[in-house]
Amino acid sequence: MKALITVPARIGSTRFPKKPLHLINGRSLLARVVQVATVAAKQTGAECVVAVDHSEVAEHCEQIGVRWVMTDPDLPSGTDRALAAARAFGGEWDFVLNLQGDAPFTPAEHVSVLIEAAKAAPQADVFTPVIRLDWDALDQLRAHKVDHPFSGTTCVRADDGRAFWFSKNILPAIRGEERLRGEGALSPVFRHIGLYGYRMRALEAFCSAPVGTYEKLEGLEQLRFLENGMHVHAAEVAVPKLSMSGVDTPADAALAEELIARHGDPYLDLEKLL
Repeated sequence: MKALITVPARIGSTRFPKKPLHLINGRSLLARVVQVATVAAKQTGAECVVAVDHSEVAEHCEQIGVRWVMTDPDLPSGTDRALAAARAFGGEWDFVLNLQGDAPFTPAEHVSVLIEAAKAAPQADVFTPVIRLDWDALDQLRAHKVDHPFSGTTCVRADDGRAFWFSKNILPAIRGEERLRGEGALSPVFRHIGLYGYRMRALEAFCSAPVGTYEKLEGLEQLRFLENGMHVHAAEVAVPKLSMSGVDTPADAALAEELIARHGDPYLDLEKLL
């Protein structure tokens, strides 16, 4: 299976201009994500490329030694940019993984799990990770949603990993919760992680399909796959050492530096794997 890891890196963020070039603990945001992609590529035999939209980001790619392709700055989503990057990079790709350029703490293992799952489950079209929450983590998610109801996504899945649905609501509803809490440390709730791998045909179908009804209501683009009858595989992964939703603002970048100071720098851990 020929797999390509793409890293979309847009310079024109309205909330955080030149975000890919911003230094976090001495290394650019883009360099941190590229390190994740490079380690995962080594582990799985995949290739990796950065999808840029400006010459300044392209120059930075040259400085950090990663391959890049230029893409249209007006593409509507990171998913469209992943498809554009795969086409511009050349080659016949069976599987394209979209590693968000603002997610520096994504474990390389999560990327590798999706690529290996794609090799093992040829019936599935799309692959994405989920984490099973323990009861304390579920309580924290519930508390967080009191003030931020559209932050955090859950997934309902079969035992074999096939996703039935994703929602900004906490699914499933839990009858007999007190009894279940006494039976084990893990809740039945899976939190979704925003990382995706696609069969090339599924990626092309997504980008040519209109926005779905429930996709628009929930604000979740993965629902477009389900609304069009595609098979989404939700692969269970381990809880990451460092976790944050993404670096979208300068305040997020400051939080990332705080997490590194508190827990150590994952970039240094990744260096040991190269």
